[in-house]
Amino acid sequence: MPASKSPLWHPFTQHAVAGDAIAIERAEGAYLYTKDGRAILDAISSWWVNTHGHGHPHIVDAIRDQAMKLEQVIFAGFTHEPAETLVRKLLAVVPKGLAHAFFSDSGSTAVEVAIKMAVGCWHNRGRPRHRIIALEQAYHGDMFGAMSVGARGVFNAAYDPMLFEVSYIPFPEPGNEHTTLEALERLLRDNPNAYAALILEPLVLGAGGMKMYGSDVLAALAAICRRHDVFTIADEVMTGFGRTGTMFACEQAGISPDLMCLSKGLTGGFLPMGVTLATAEIYDAFYSVDRGKTFFHSSSFTGNAIACAAAVANLEIWESEPVQARIDAIAKHHATHLAAFRNRPEVLDVRQTGTIAAIELRVPDAGYLASLGPKLNAFYLEHDVLLRTLGNVVYLLPPYCVRADDLDRVYGLIDESLALVRV
Repeated sequence: MPASKSPLWHPFTQHAVAGDAIAIERAEGAYLYTKDGRAILDAISSWWVNTHGHGHPHIVDAIRDQAMKLEQVIFAGFTHEPAETLVRKLLAVVPKGLAHAFFSDSGSTAVEVAIKMAVGCWHNRGRPRHRIIALEQAYHGDMFGAMSVGARGVFNAAYDPMLFEVSYIPFPEPGNEHTTLEALERLLRDNPNAYAALILEPLVLGAGGMKMYGSDVLAALAAICRRHDVFTIADEVMTGFGRTGTMFACEQAGISPDLMCLSKGLTGGFLPMGVTLATAEIYDAFYSVDRGKTFFHSSSFTGNAIACAAAVANLEIWESEPVQARIDAIAKHHATHLAAFRNRPEVLDVRQTGTIAAIELRVPDAGYLASLGPKLNAFYLEHDVLLRTLGNVVYLLPPYCVRADDLDRVYGLIDESLALVRV
């Protein structure tokens, strides 16, 4: 490493070819401000976490006030007001049937918790089931359990021998959804009492390339699981808190999963926090005078008081500000602009779900490591826009405070960048 380089090791970054990291001094609304005076539009909500905008004063105040009272206490045998308030507010907005919340510290850990709850539930019932079903091309995080239920590929190739076996069903490609449904039906019919749960990202596969499928398919998948007495785990880490147009993607399918994983937008993007929501049925499988049936999972910062206070403030913004109207306006703006990219020779596909818009470019080396990706990212940053492509997929996922003229500028820049496809 050159002596001038920072010793920091950044995520998803190949330091041998990456330039110096951009130093951000402050942020406000939809913008990041550098030490040298640049204002960079955060068009991907800083990896999908920021919902209402950077530095929203209500969340800032909540964090400041809580830090002056209680920052952290062991959550085994103790509780506090921010956690009690948060769990009640969450249960009021998530799909009916979810009755208990287990706090953790990230989306990956929320997924780990859900998998352990599903498998542990069957174990405690005396009917052990250890198999999980997942969608091909999915991504659920970077811990070993989360990697196991995600697609096998460049993200986890080095660790493949260490991952547990999972049964995959095809992604429900438009026009070929029946293949996915039939595959799930066949697995559950041919292997009764083998599978603990199906895990999926509802409506949108995020890191898999913003691939999208319909709410009718989601409803059908959940119905098959229900019919075969298999749990459904909804990984709404990315899709939750309005990203797909509704508070949670599951709402559009009219389903209530057995387990739901949330993170990212949970605190409005201010602090790391995860939560796994479970039905009373699953909770009751661990509720026993037999201490051996305890749910043995925790992290040191489970239920952190400051993070809980930020999450409460996030939900209060949903109650006091026209958040849904902002989401609807973004979705409408996407639809208007995306129409201009359809049938372009450089474009393979255009898709949208709520505030998430994606343009898949036609390249010979498609995928996460597509050579076009770094060129596009550099081009956008040169023009003070943060768009971090998923290989040959350019996507927008802005904070809800983004202005219409900001979106106009981003789409104009994407249009300019199509010239790079022809290089």
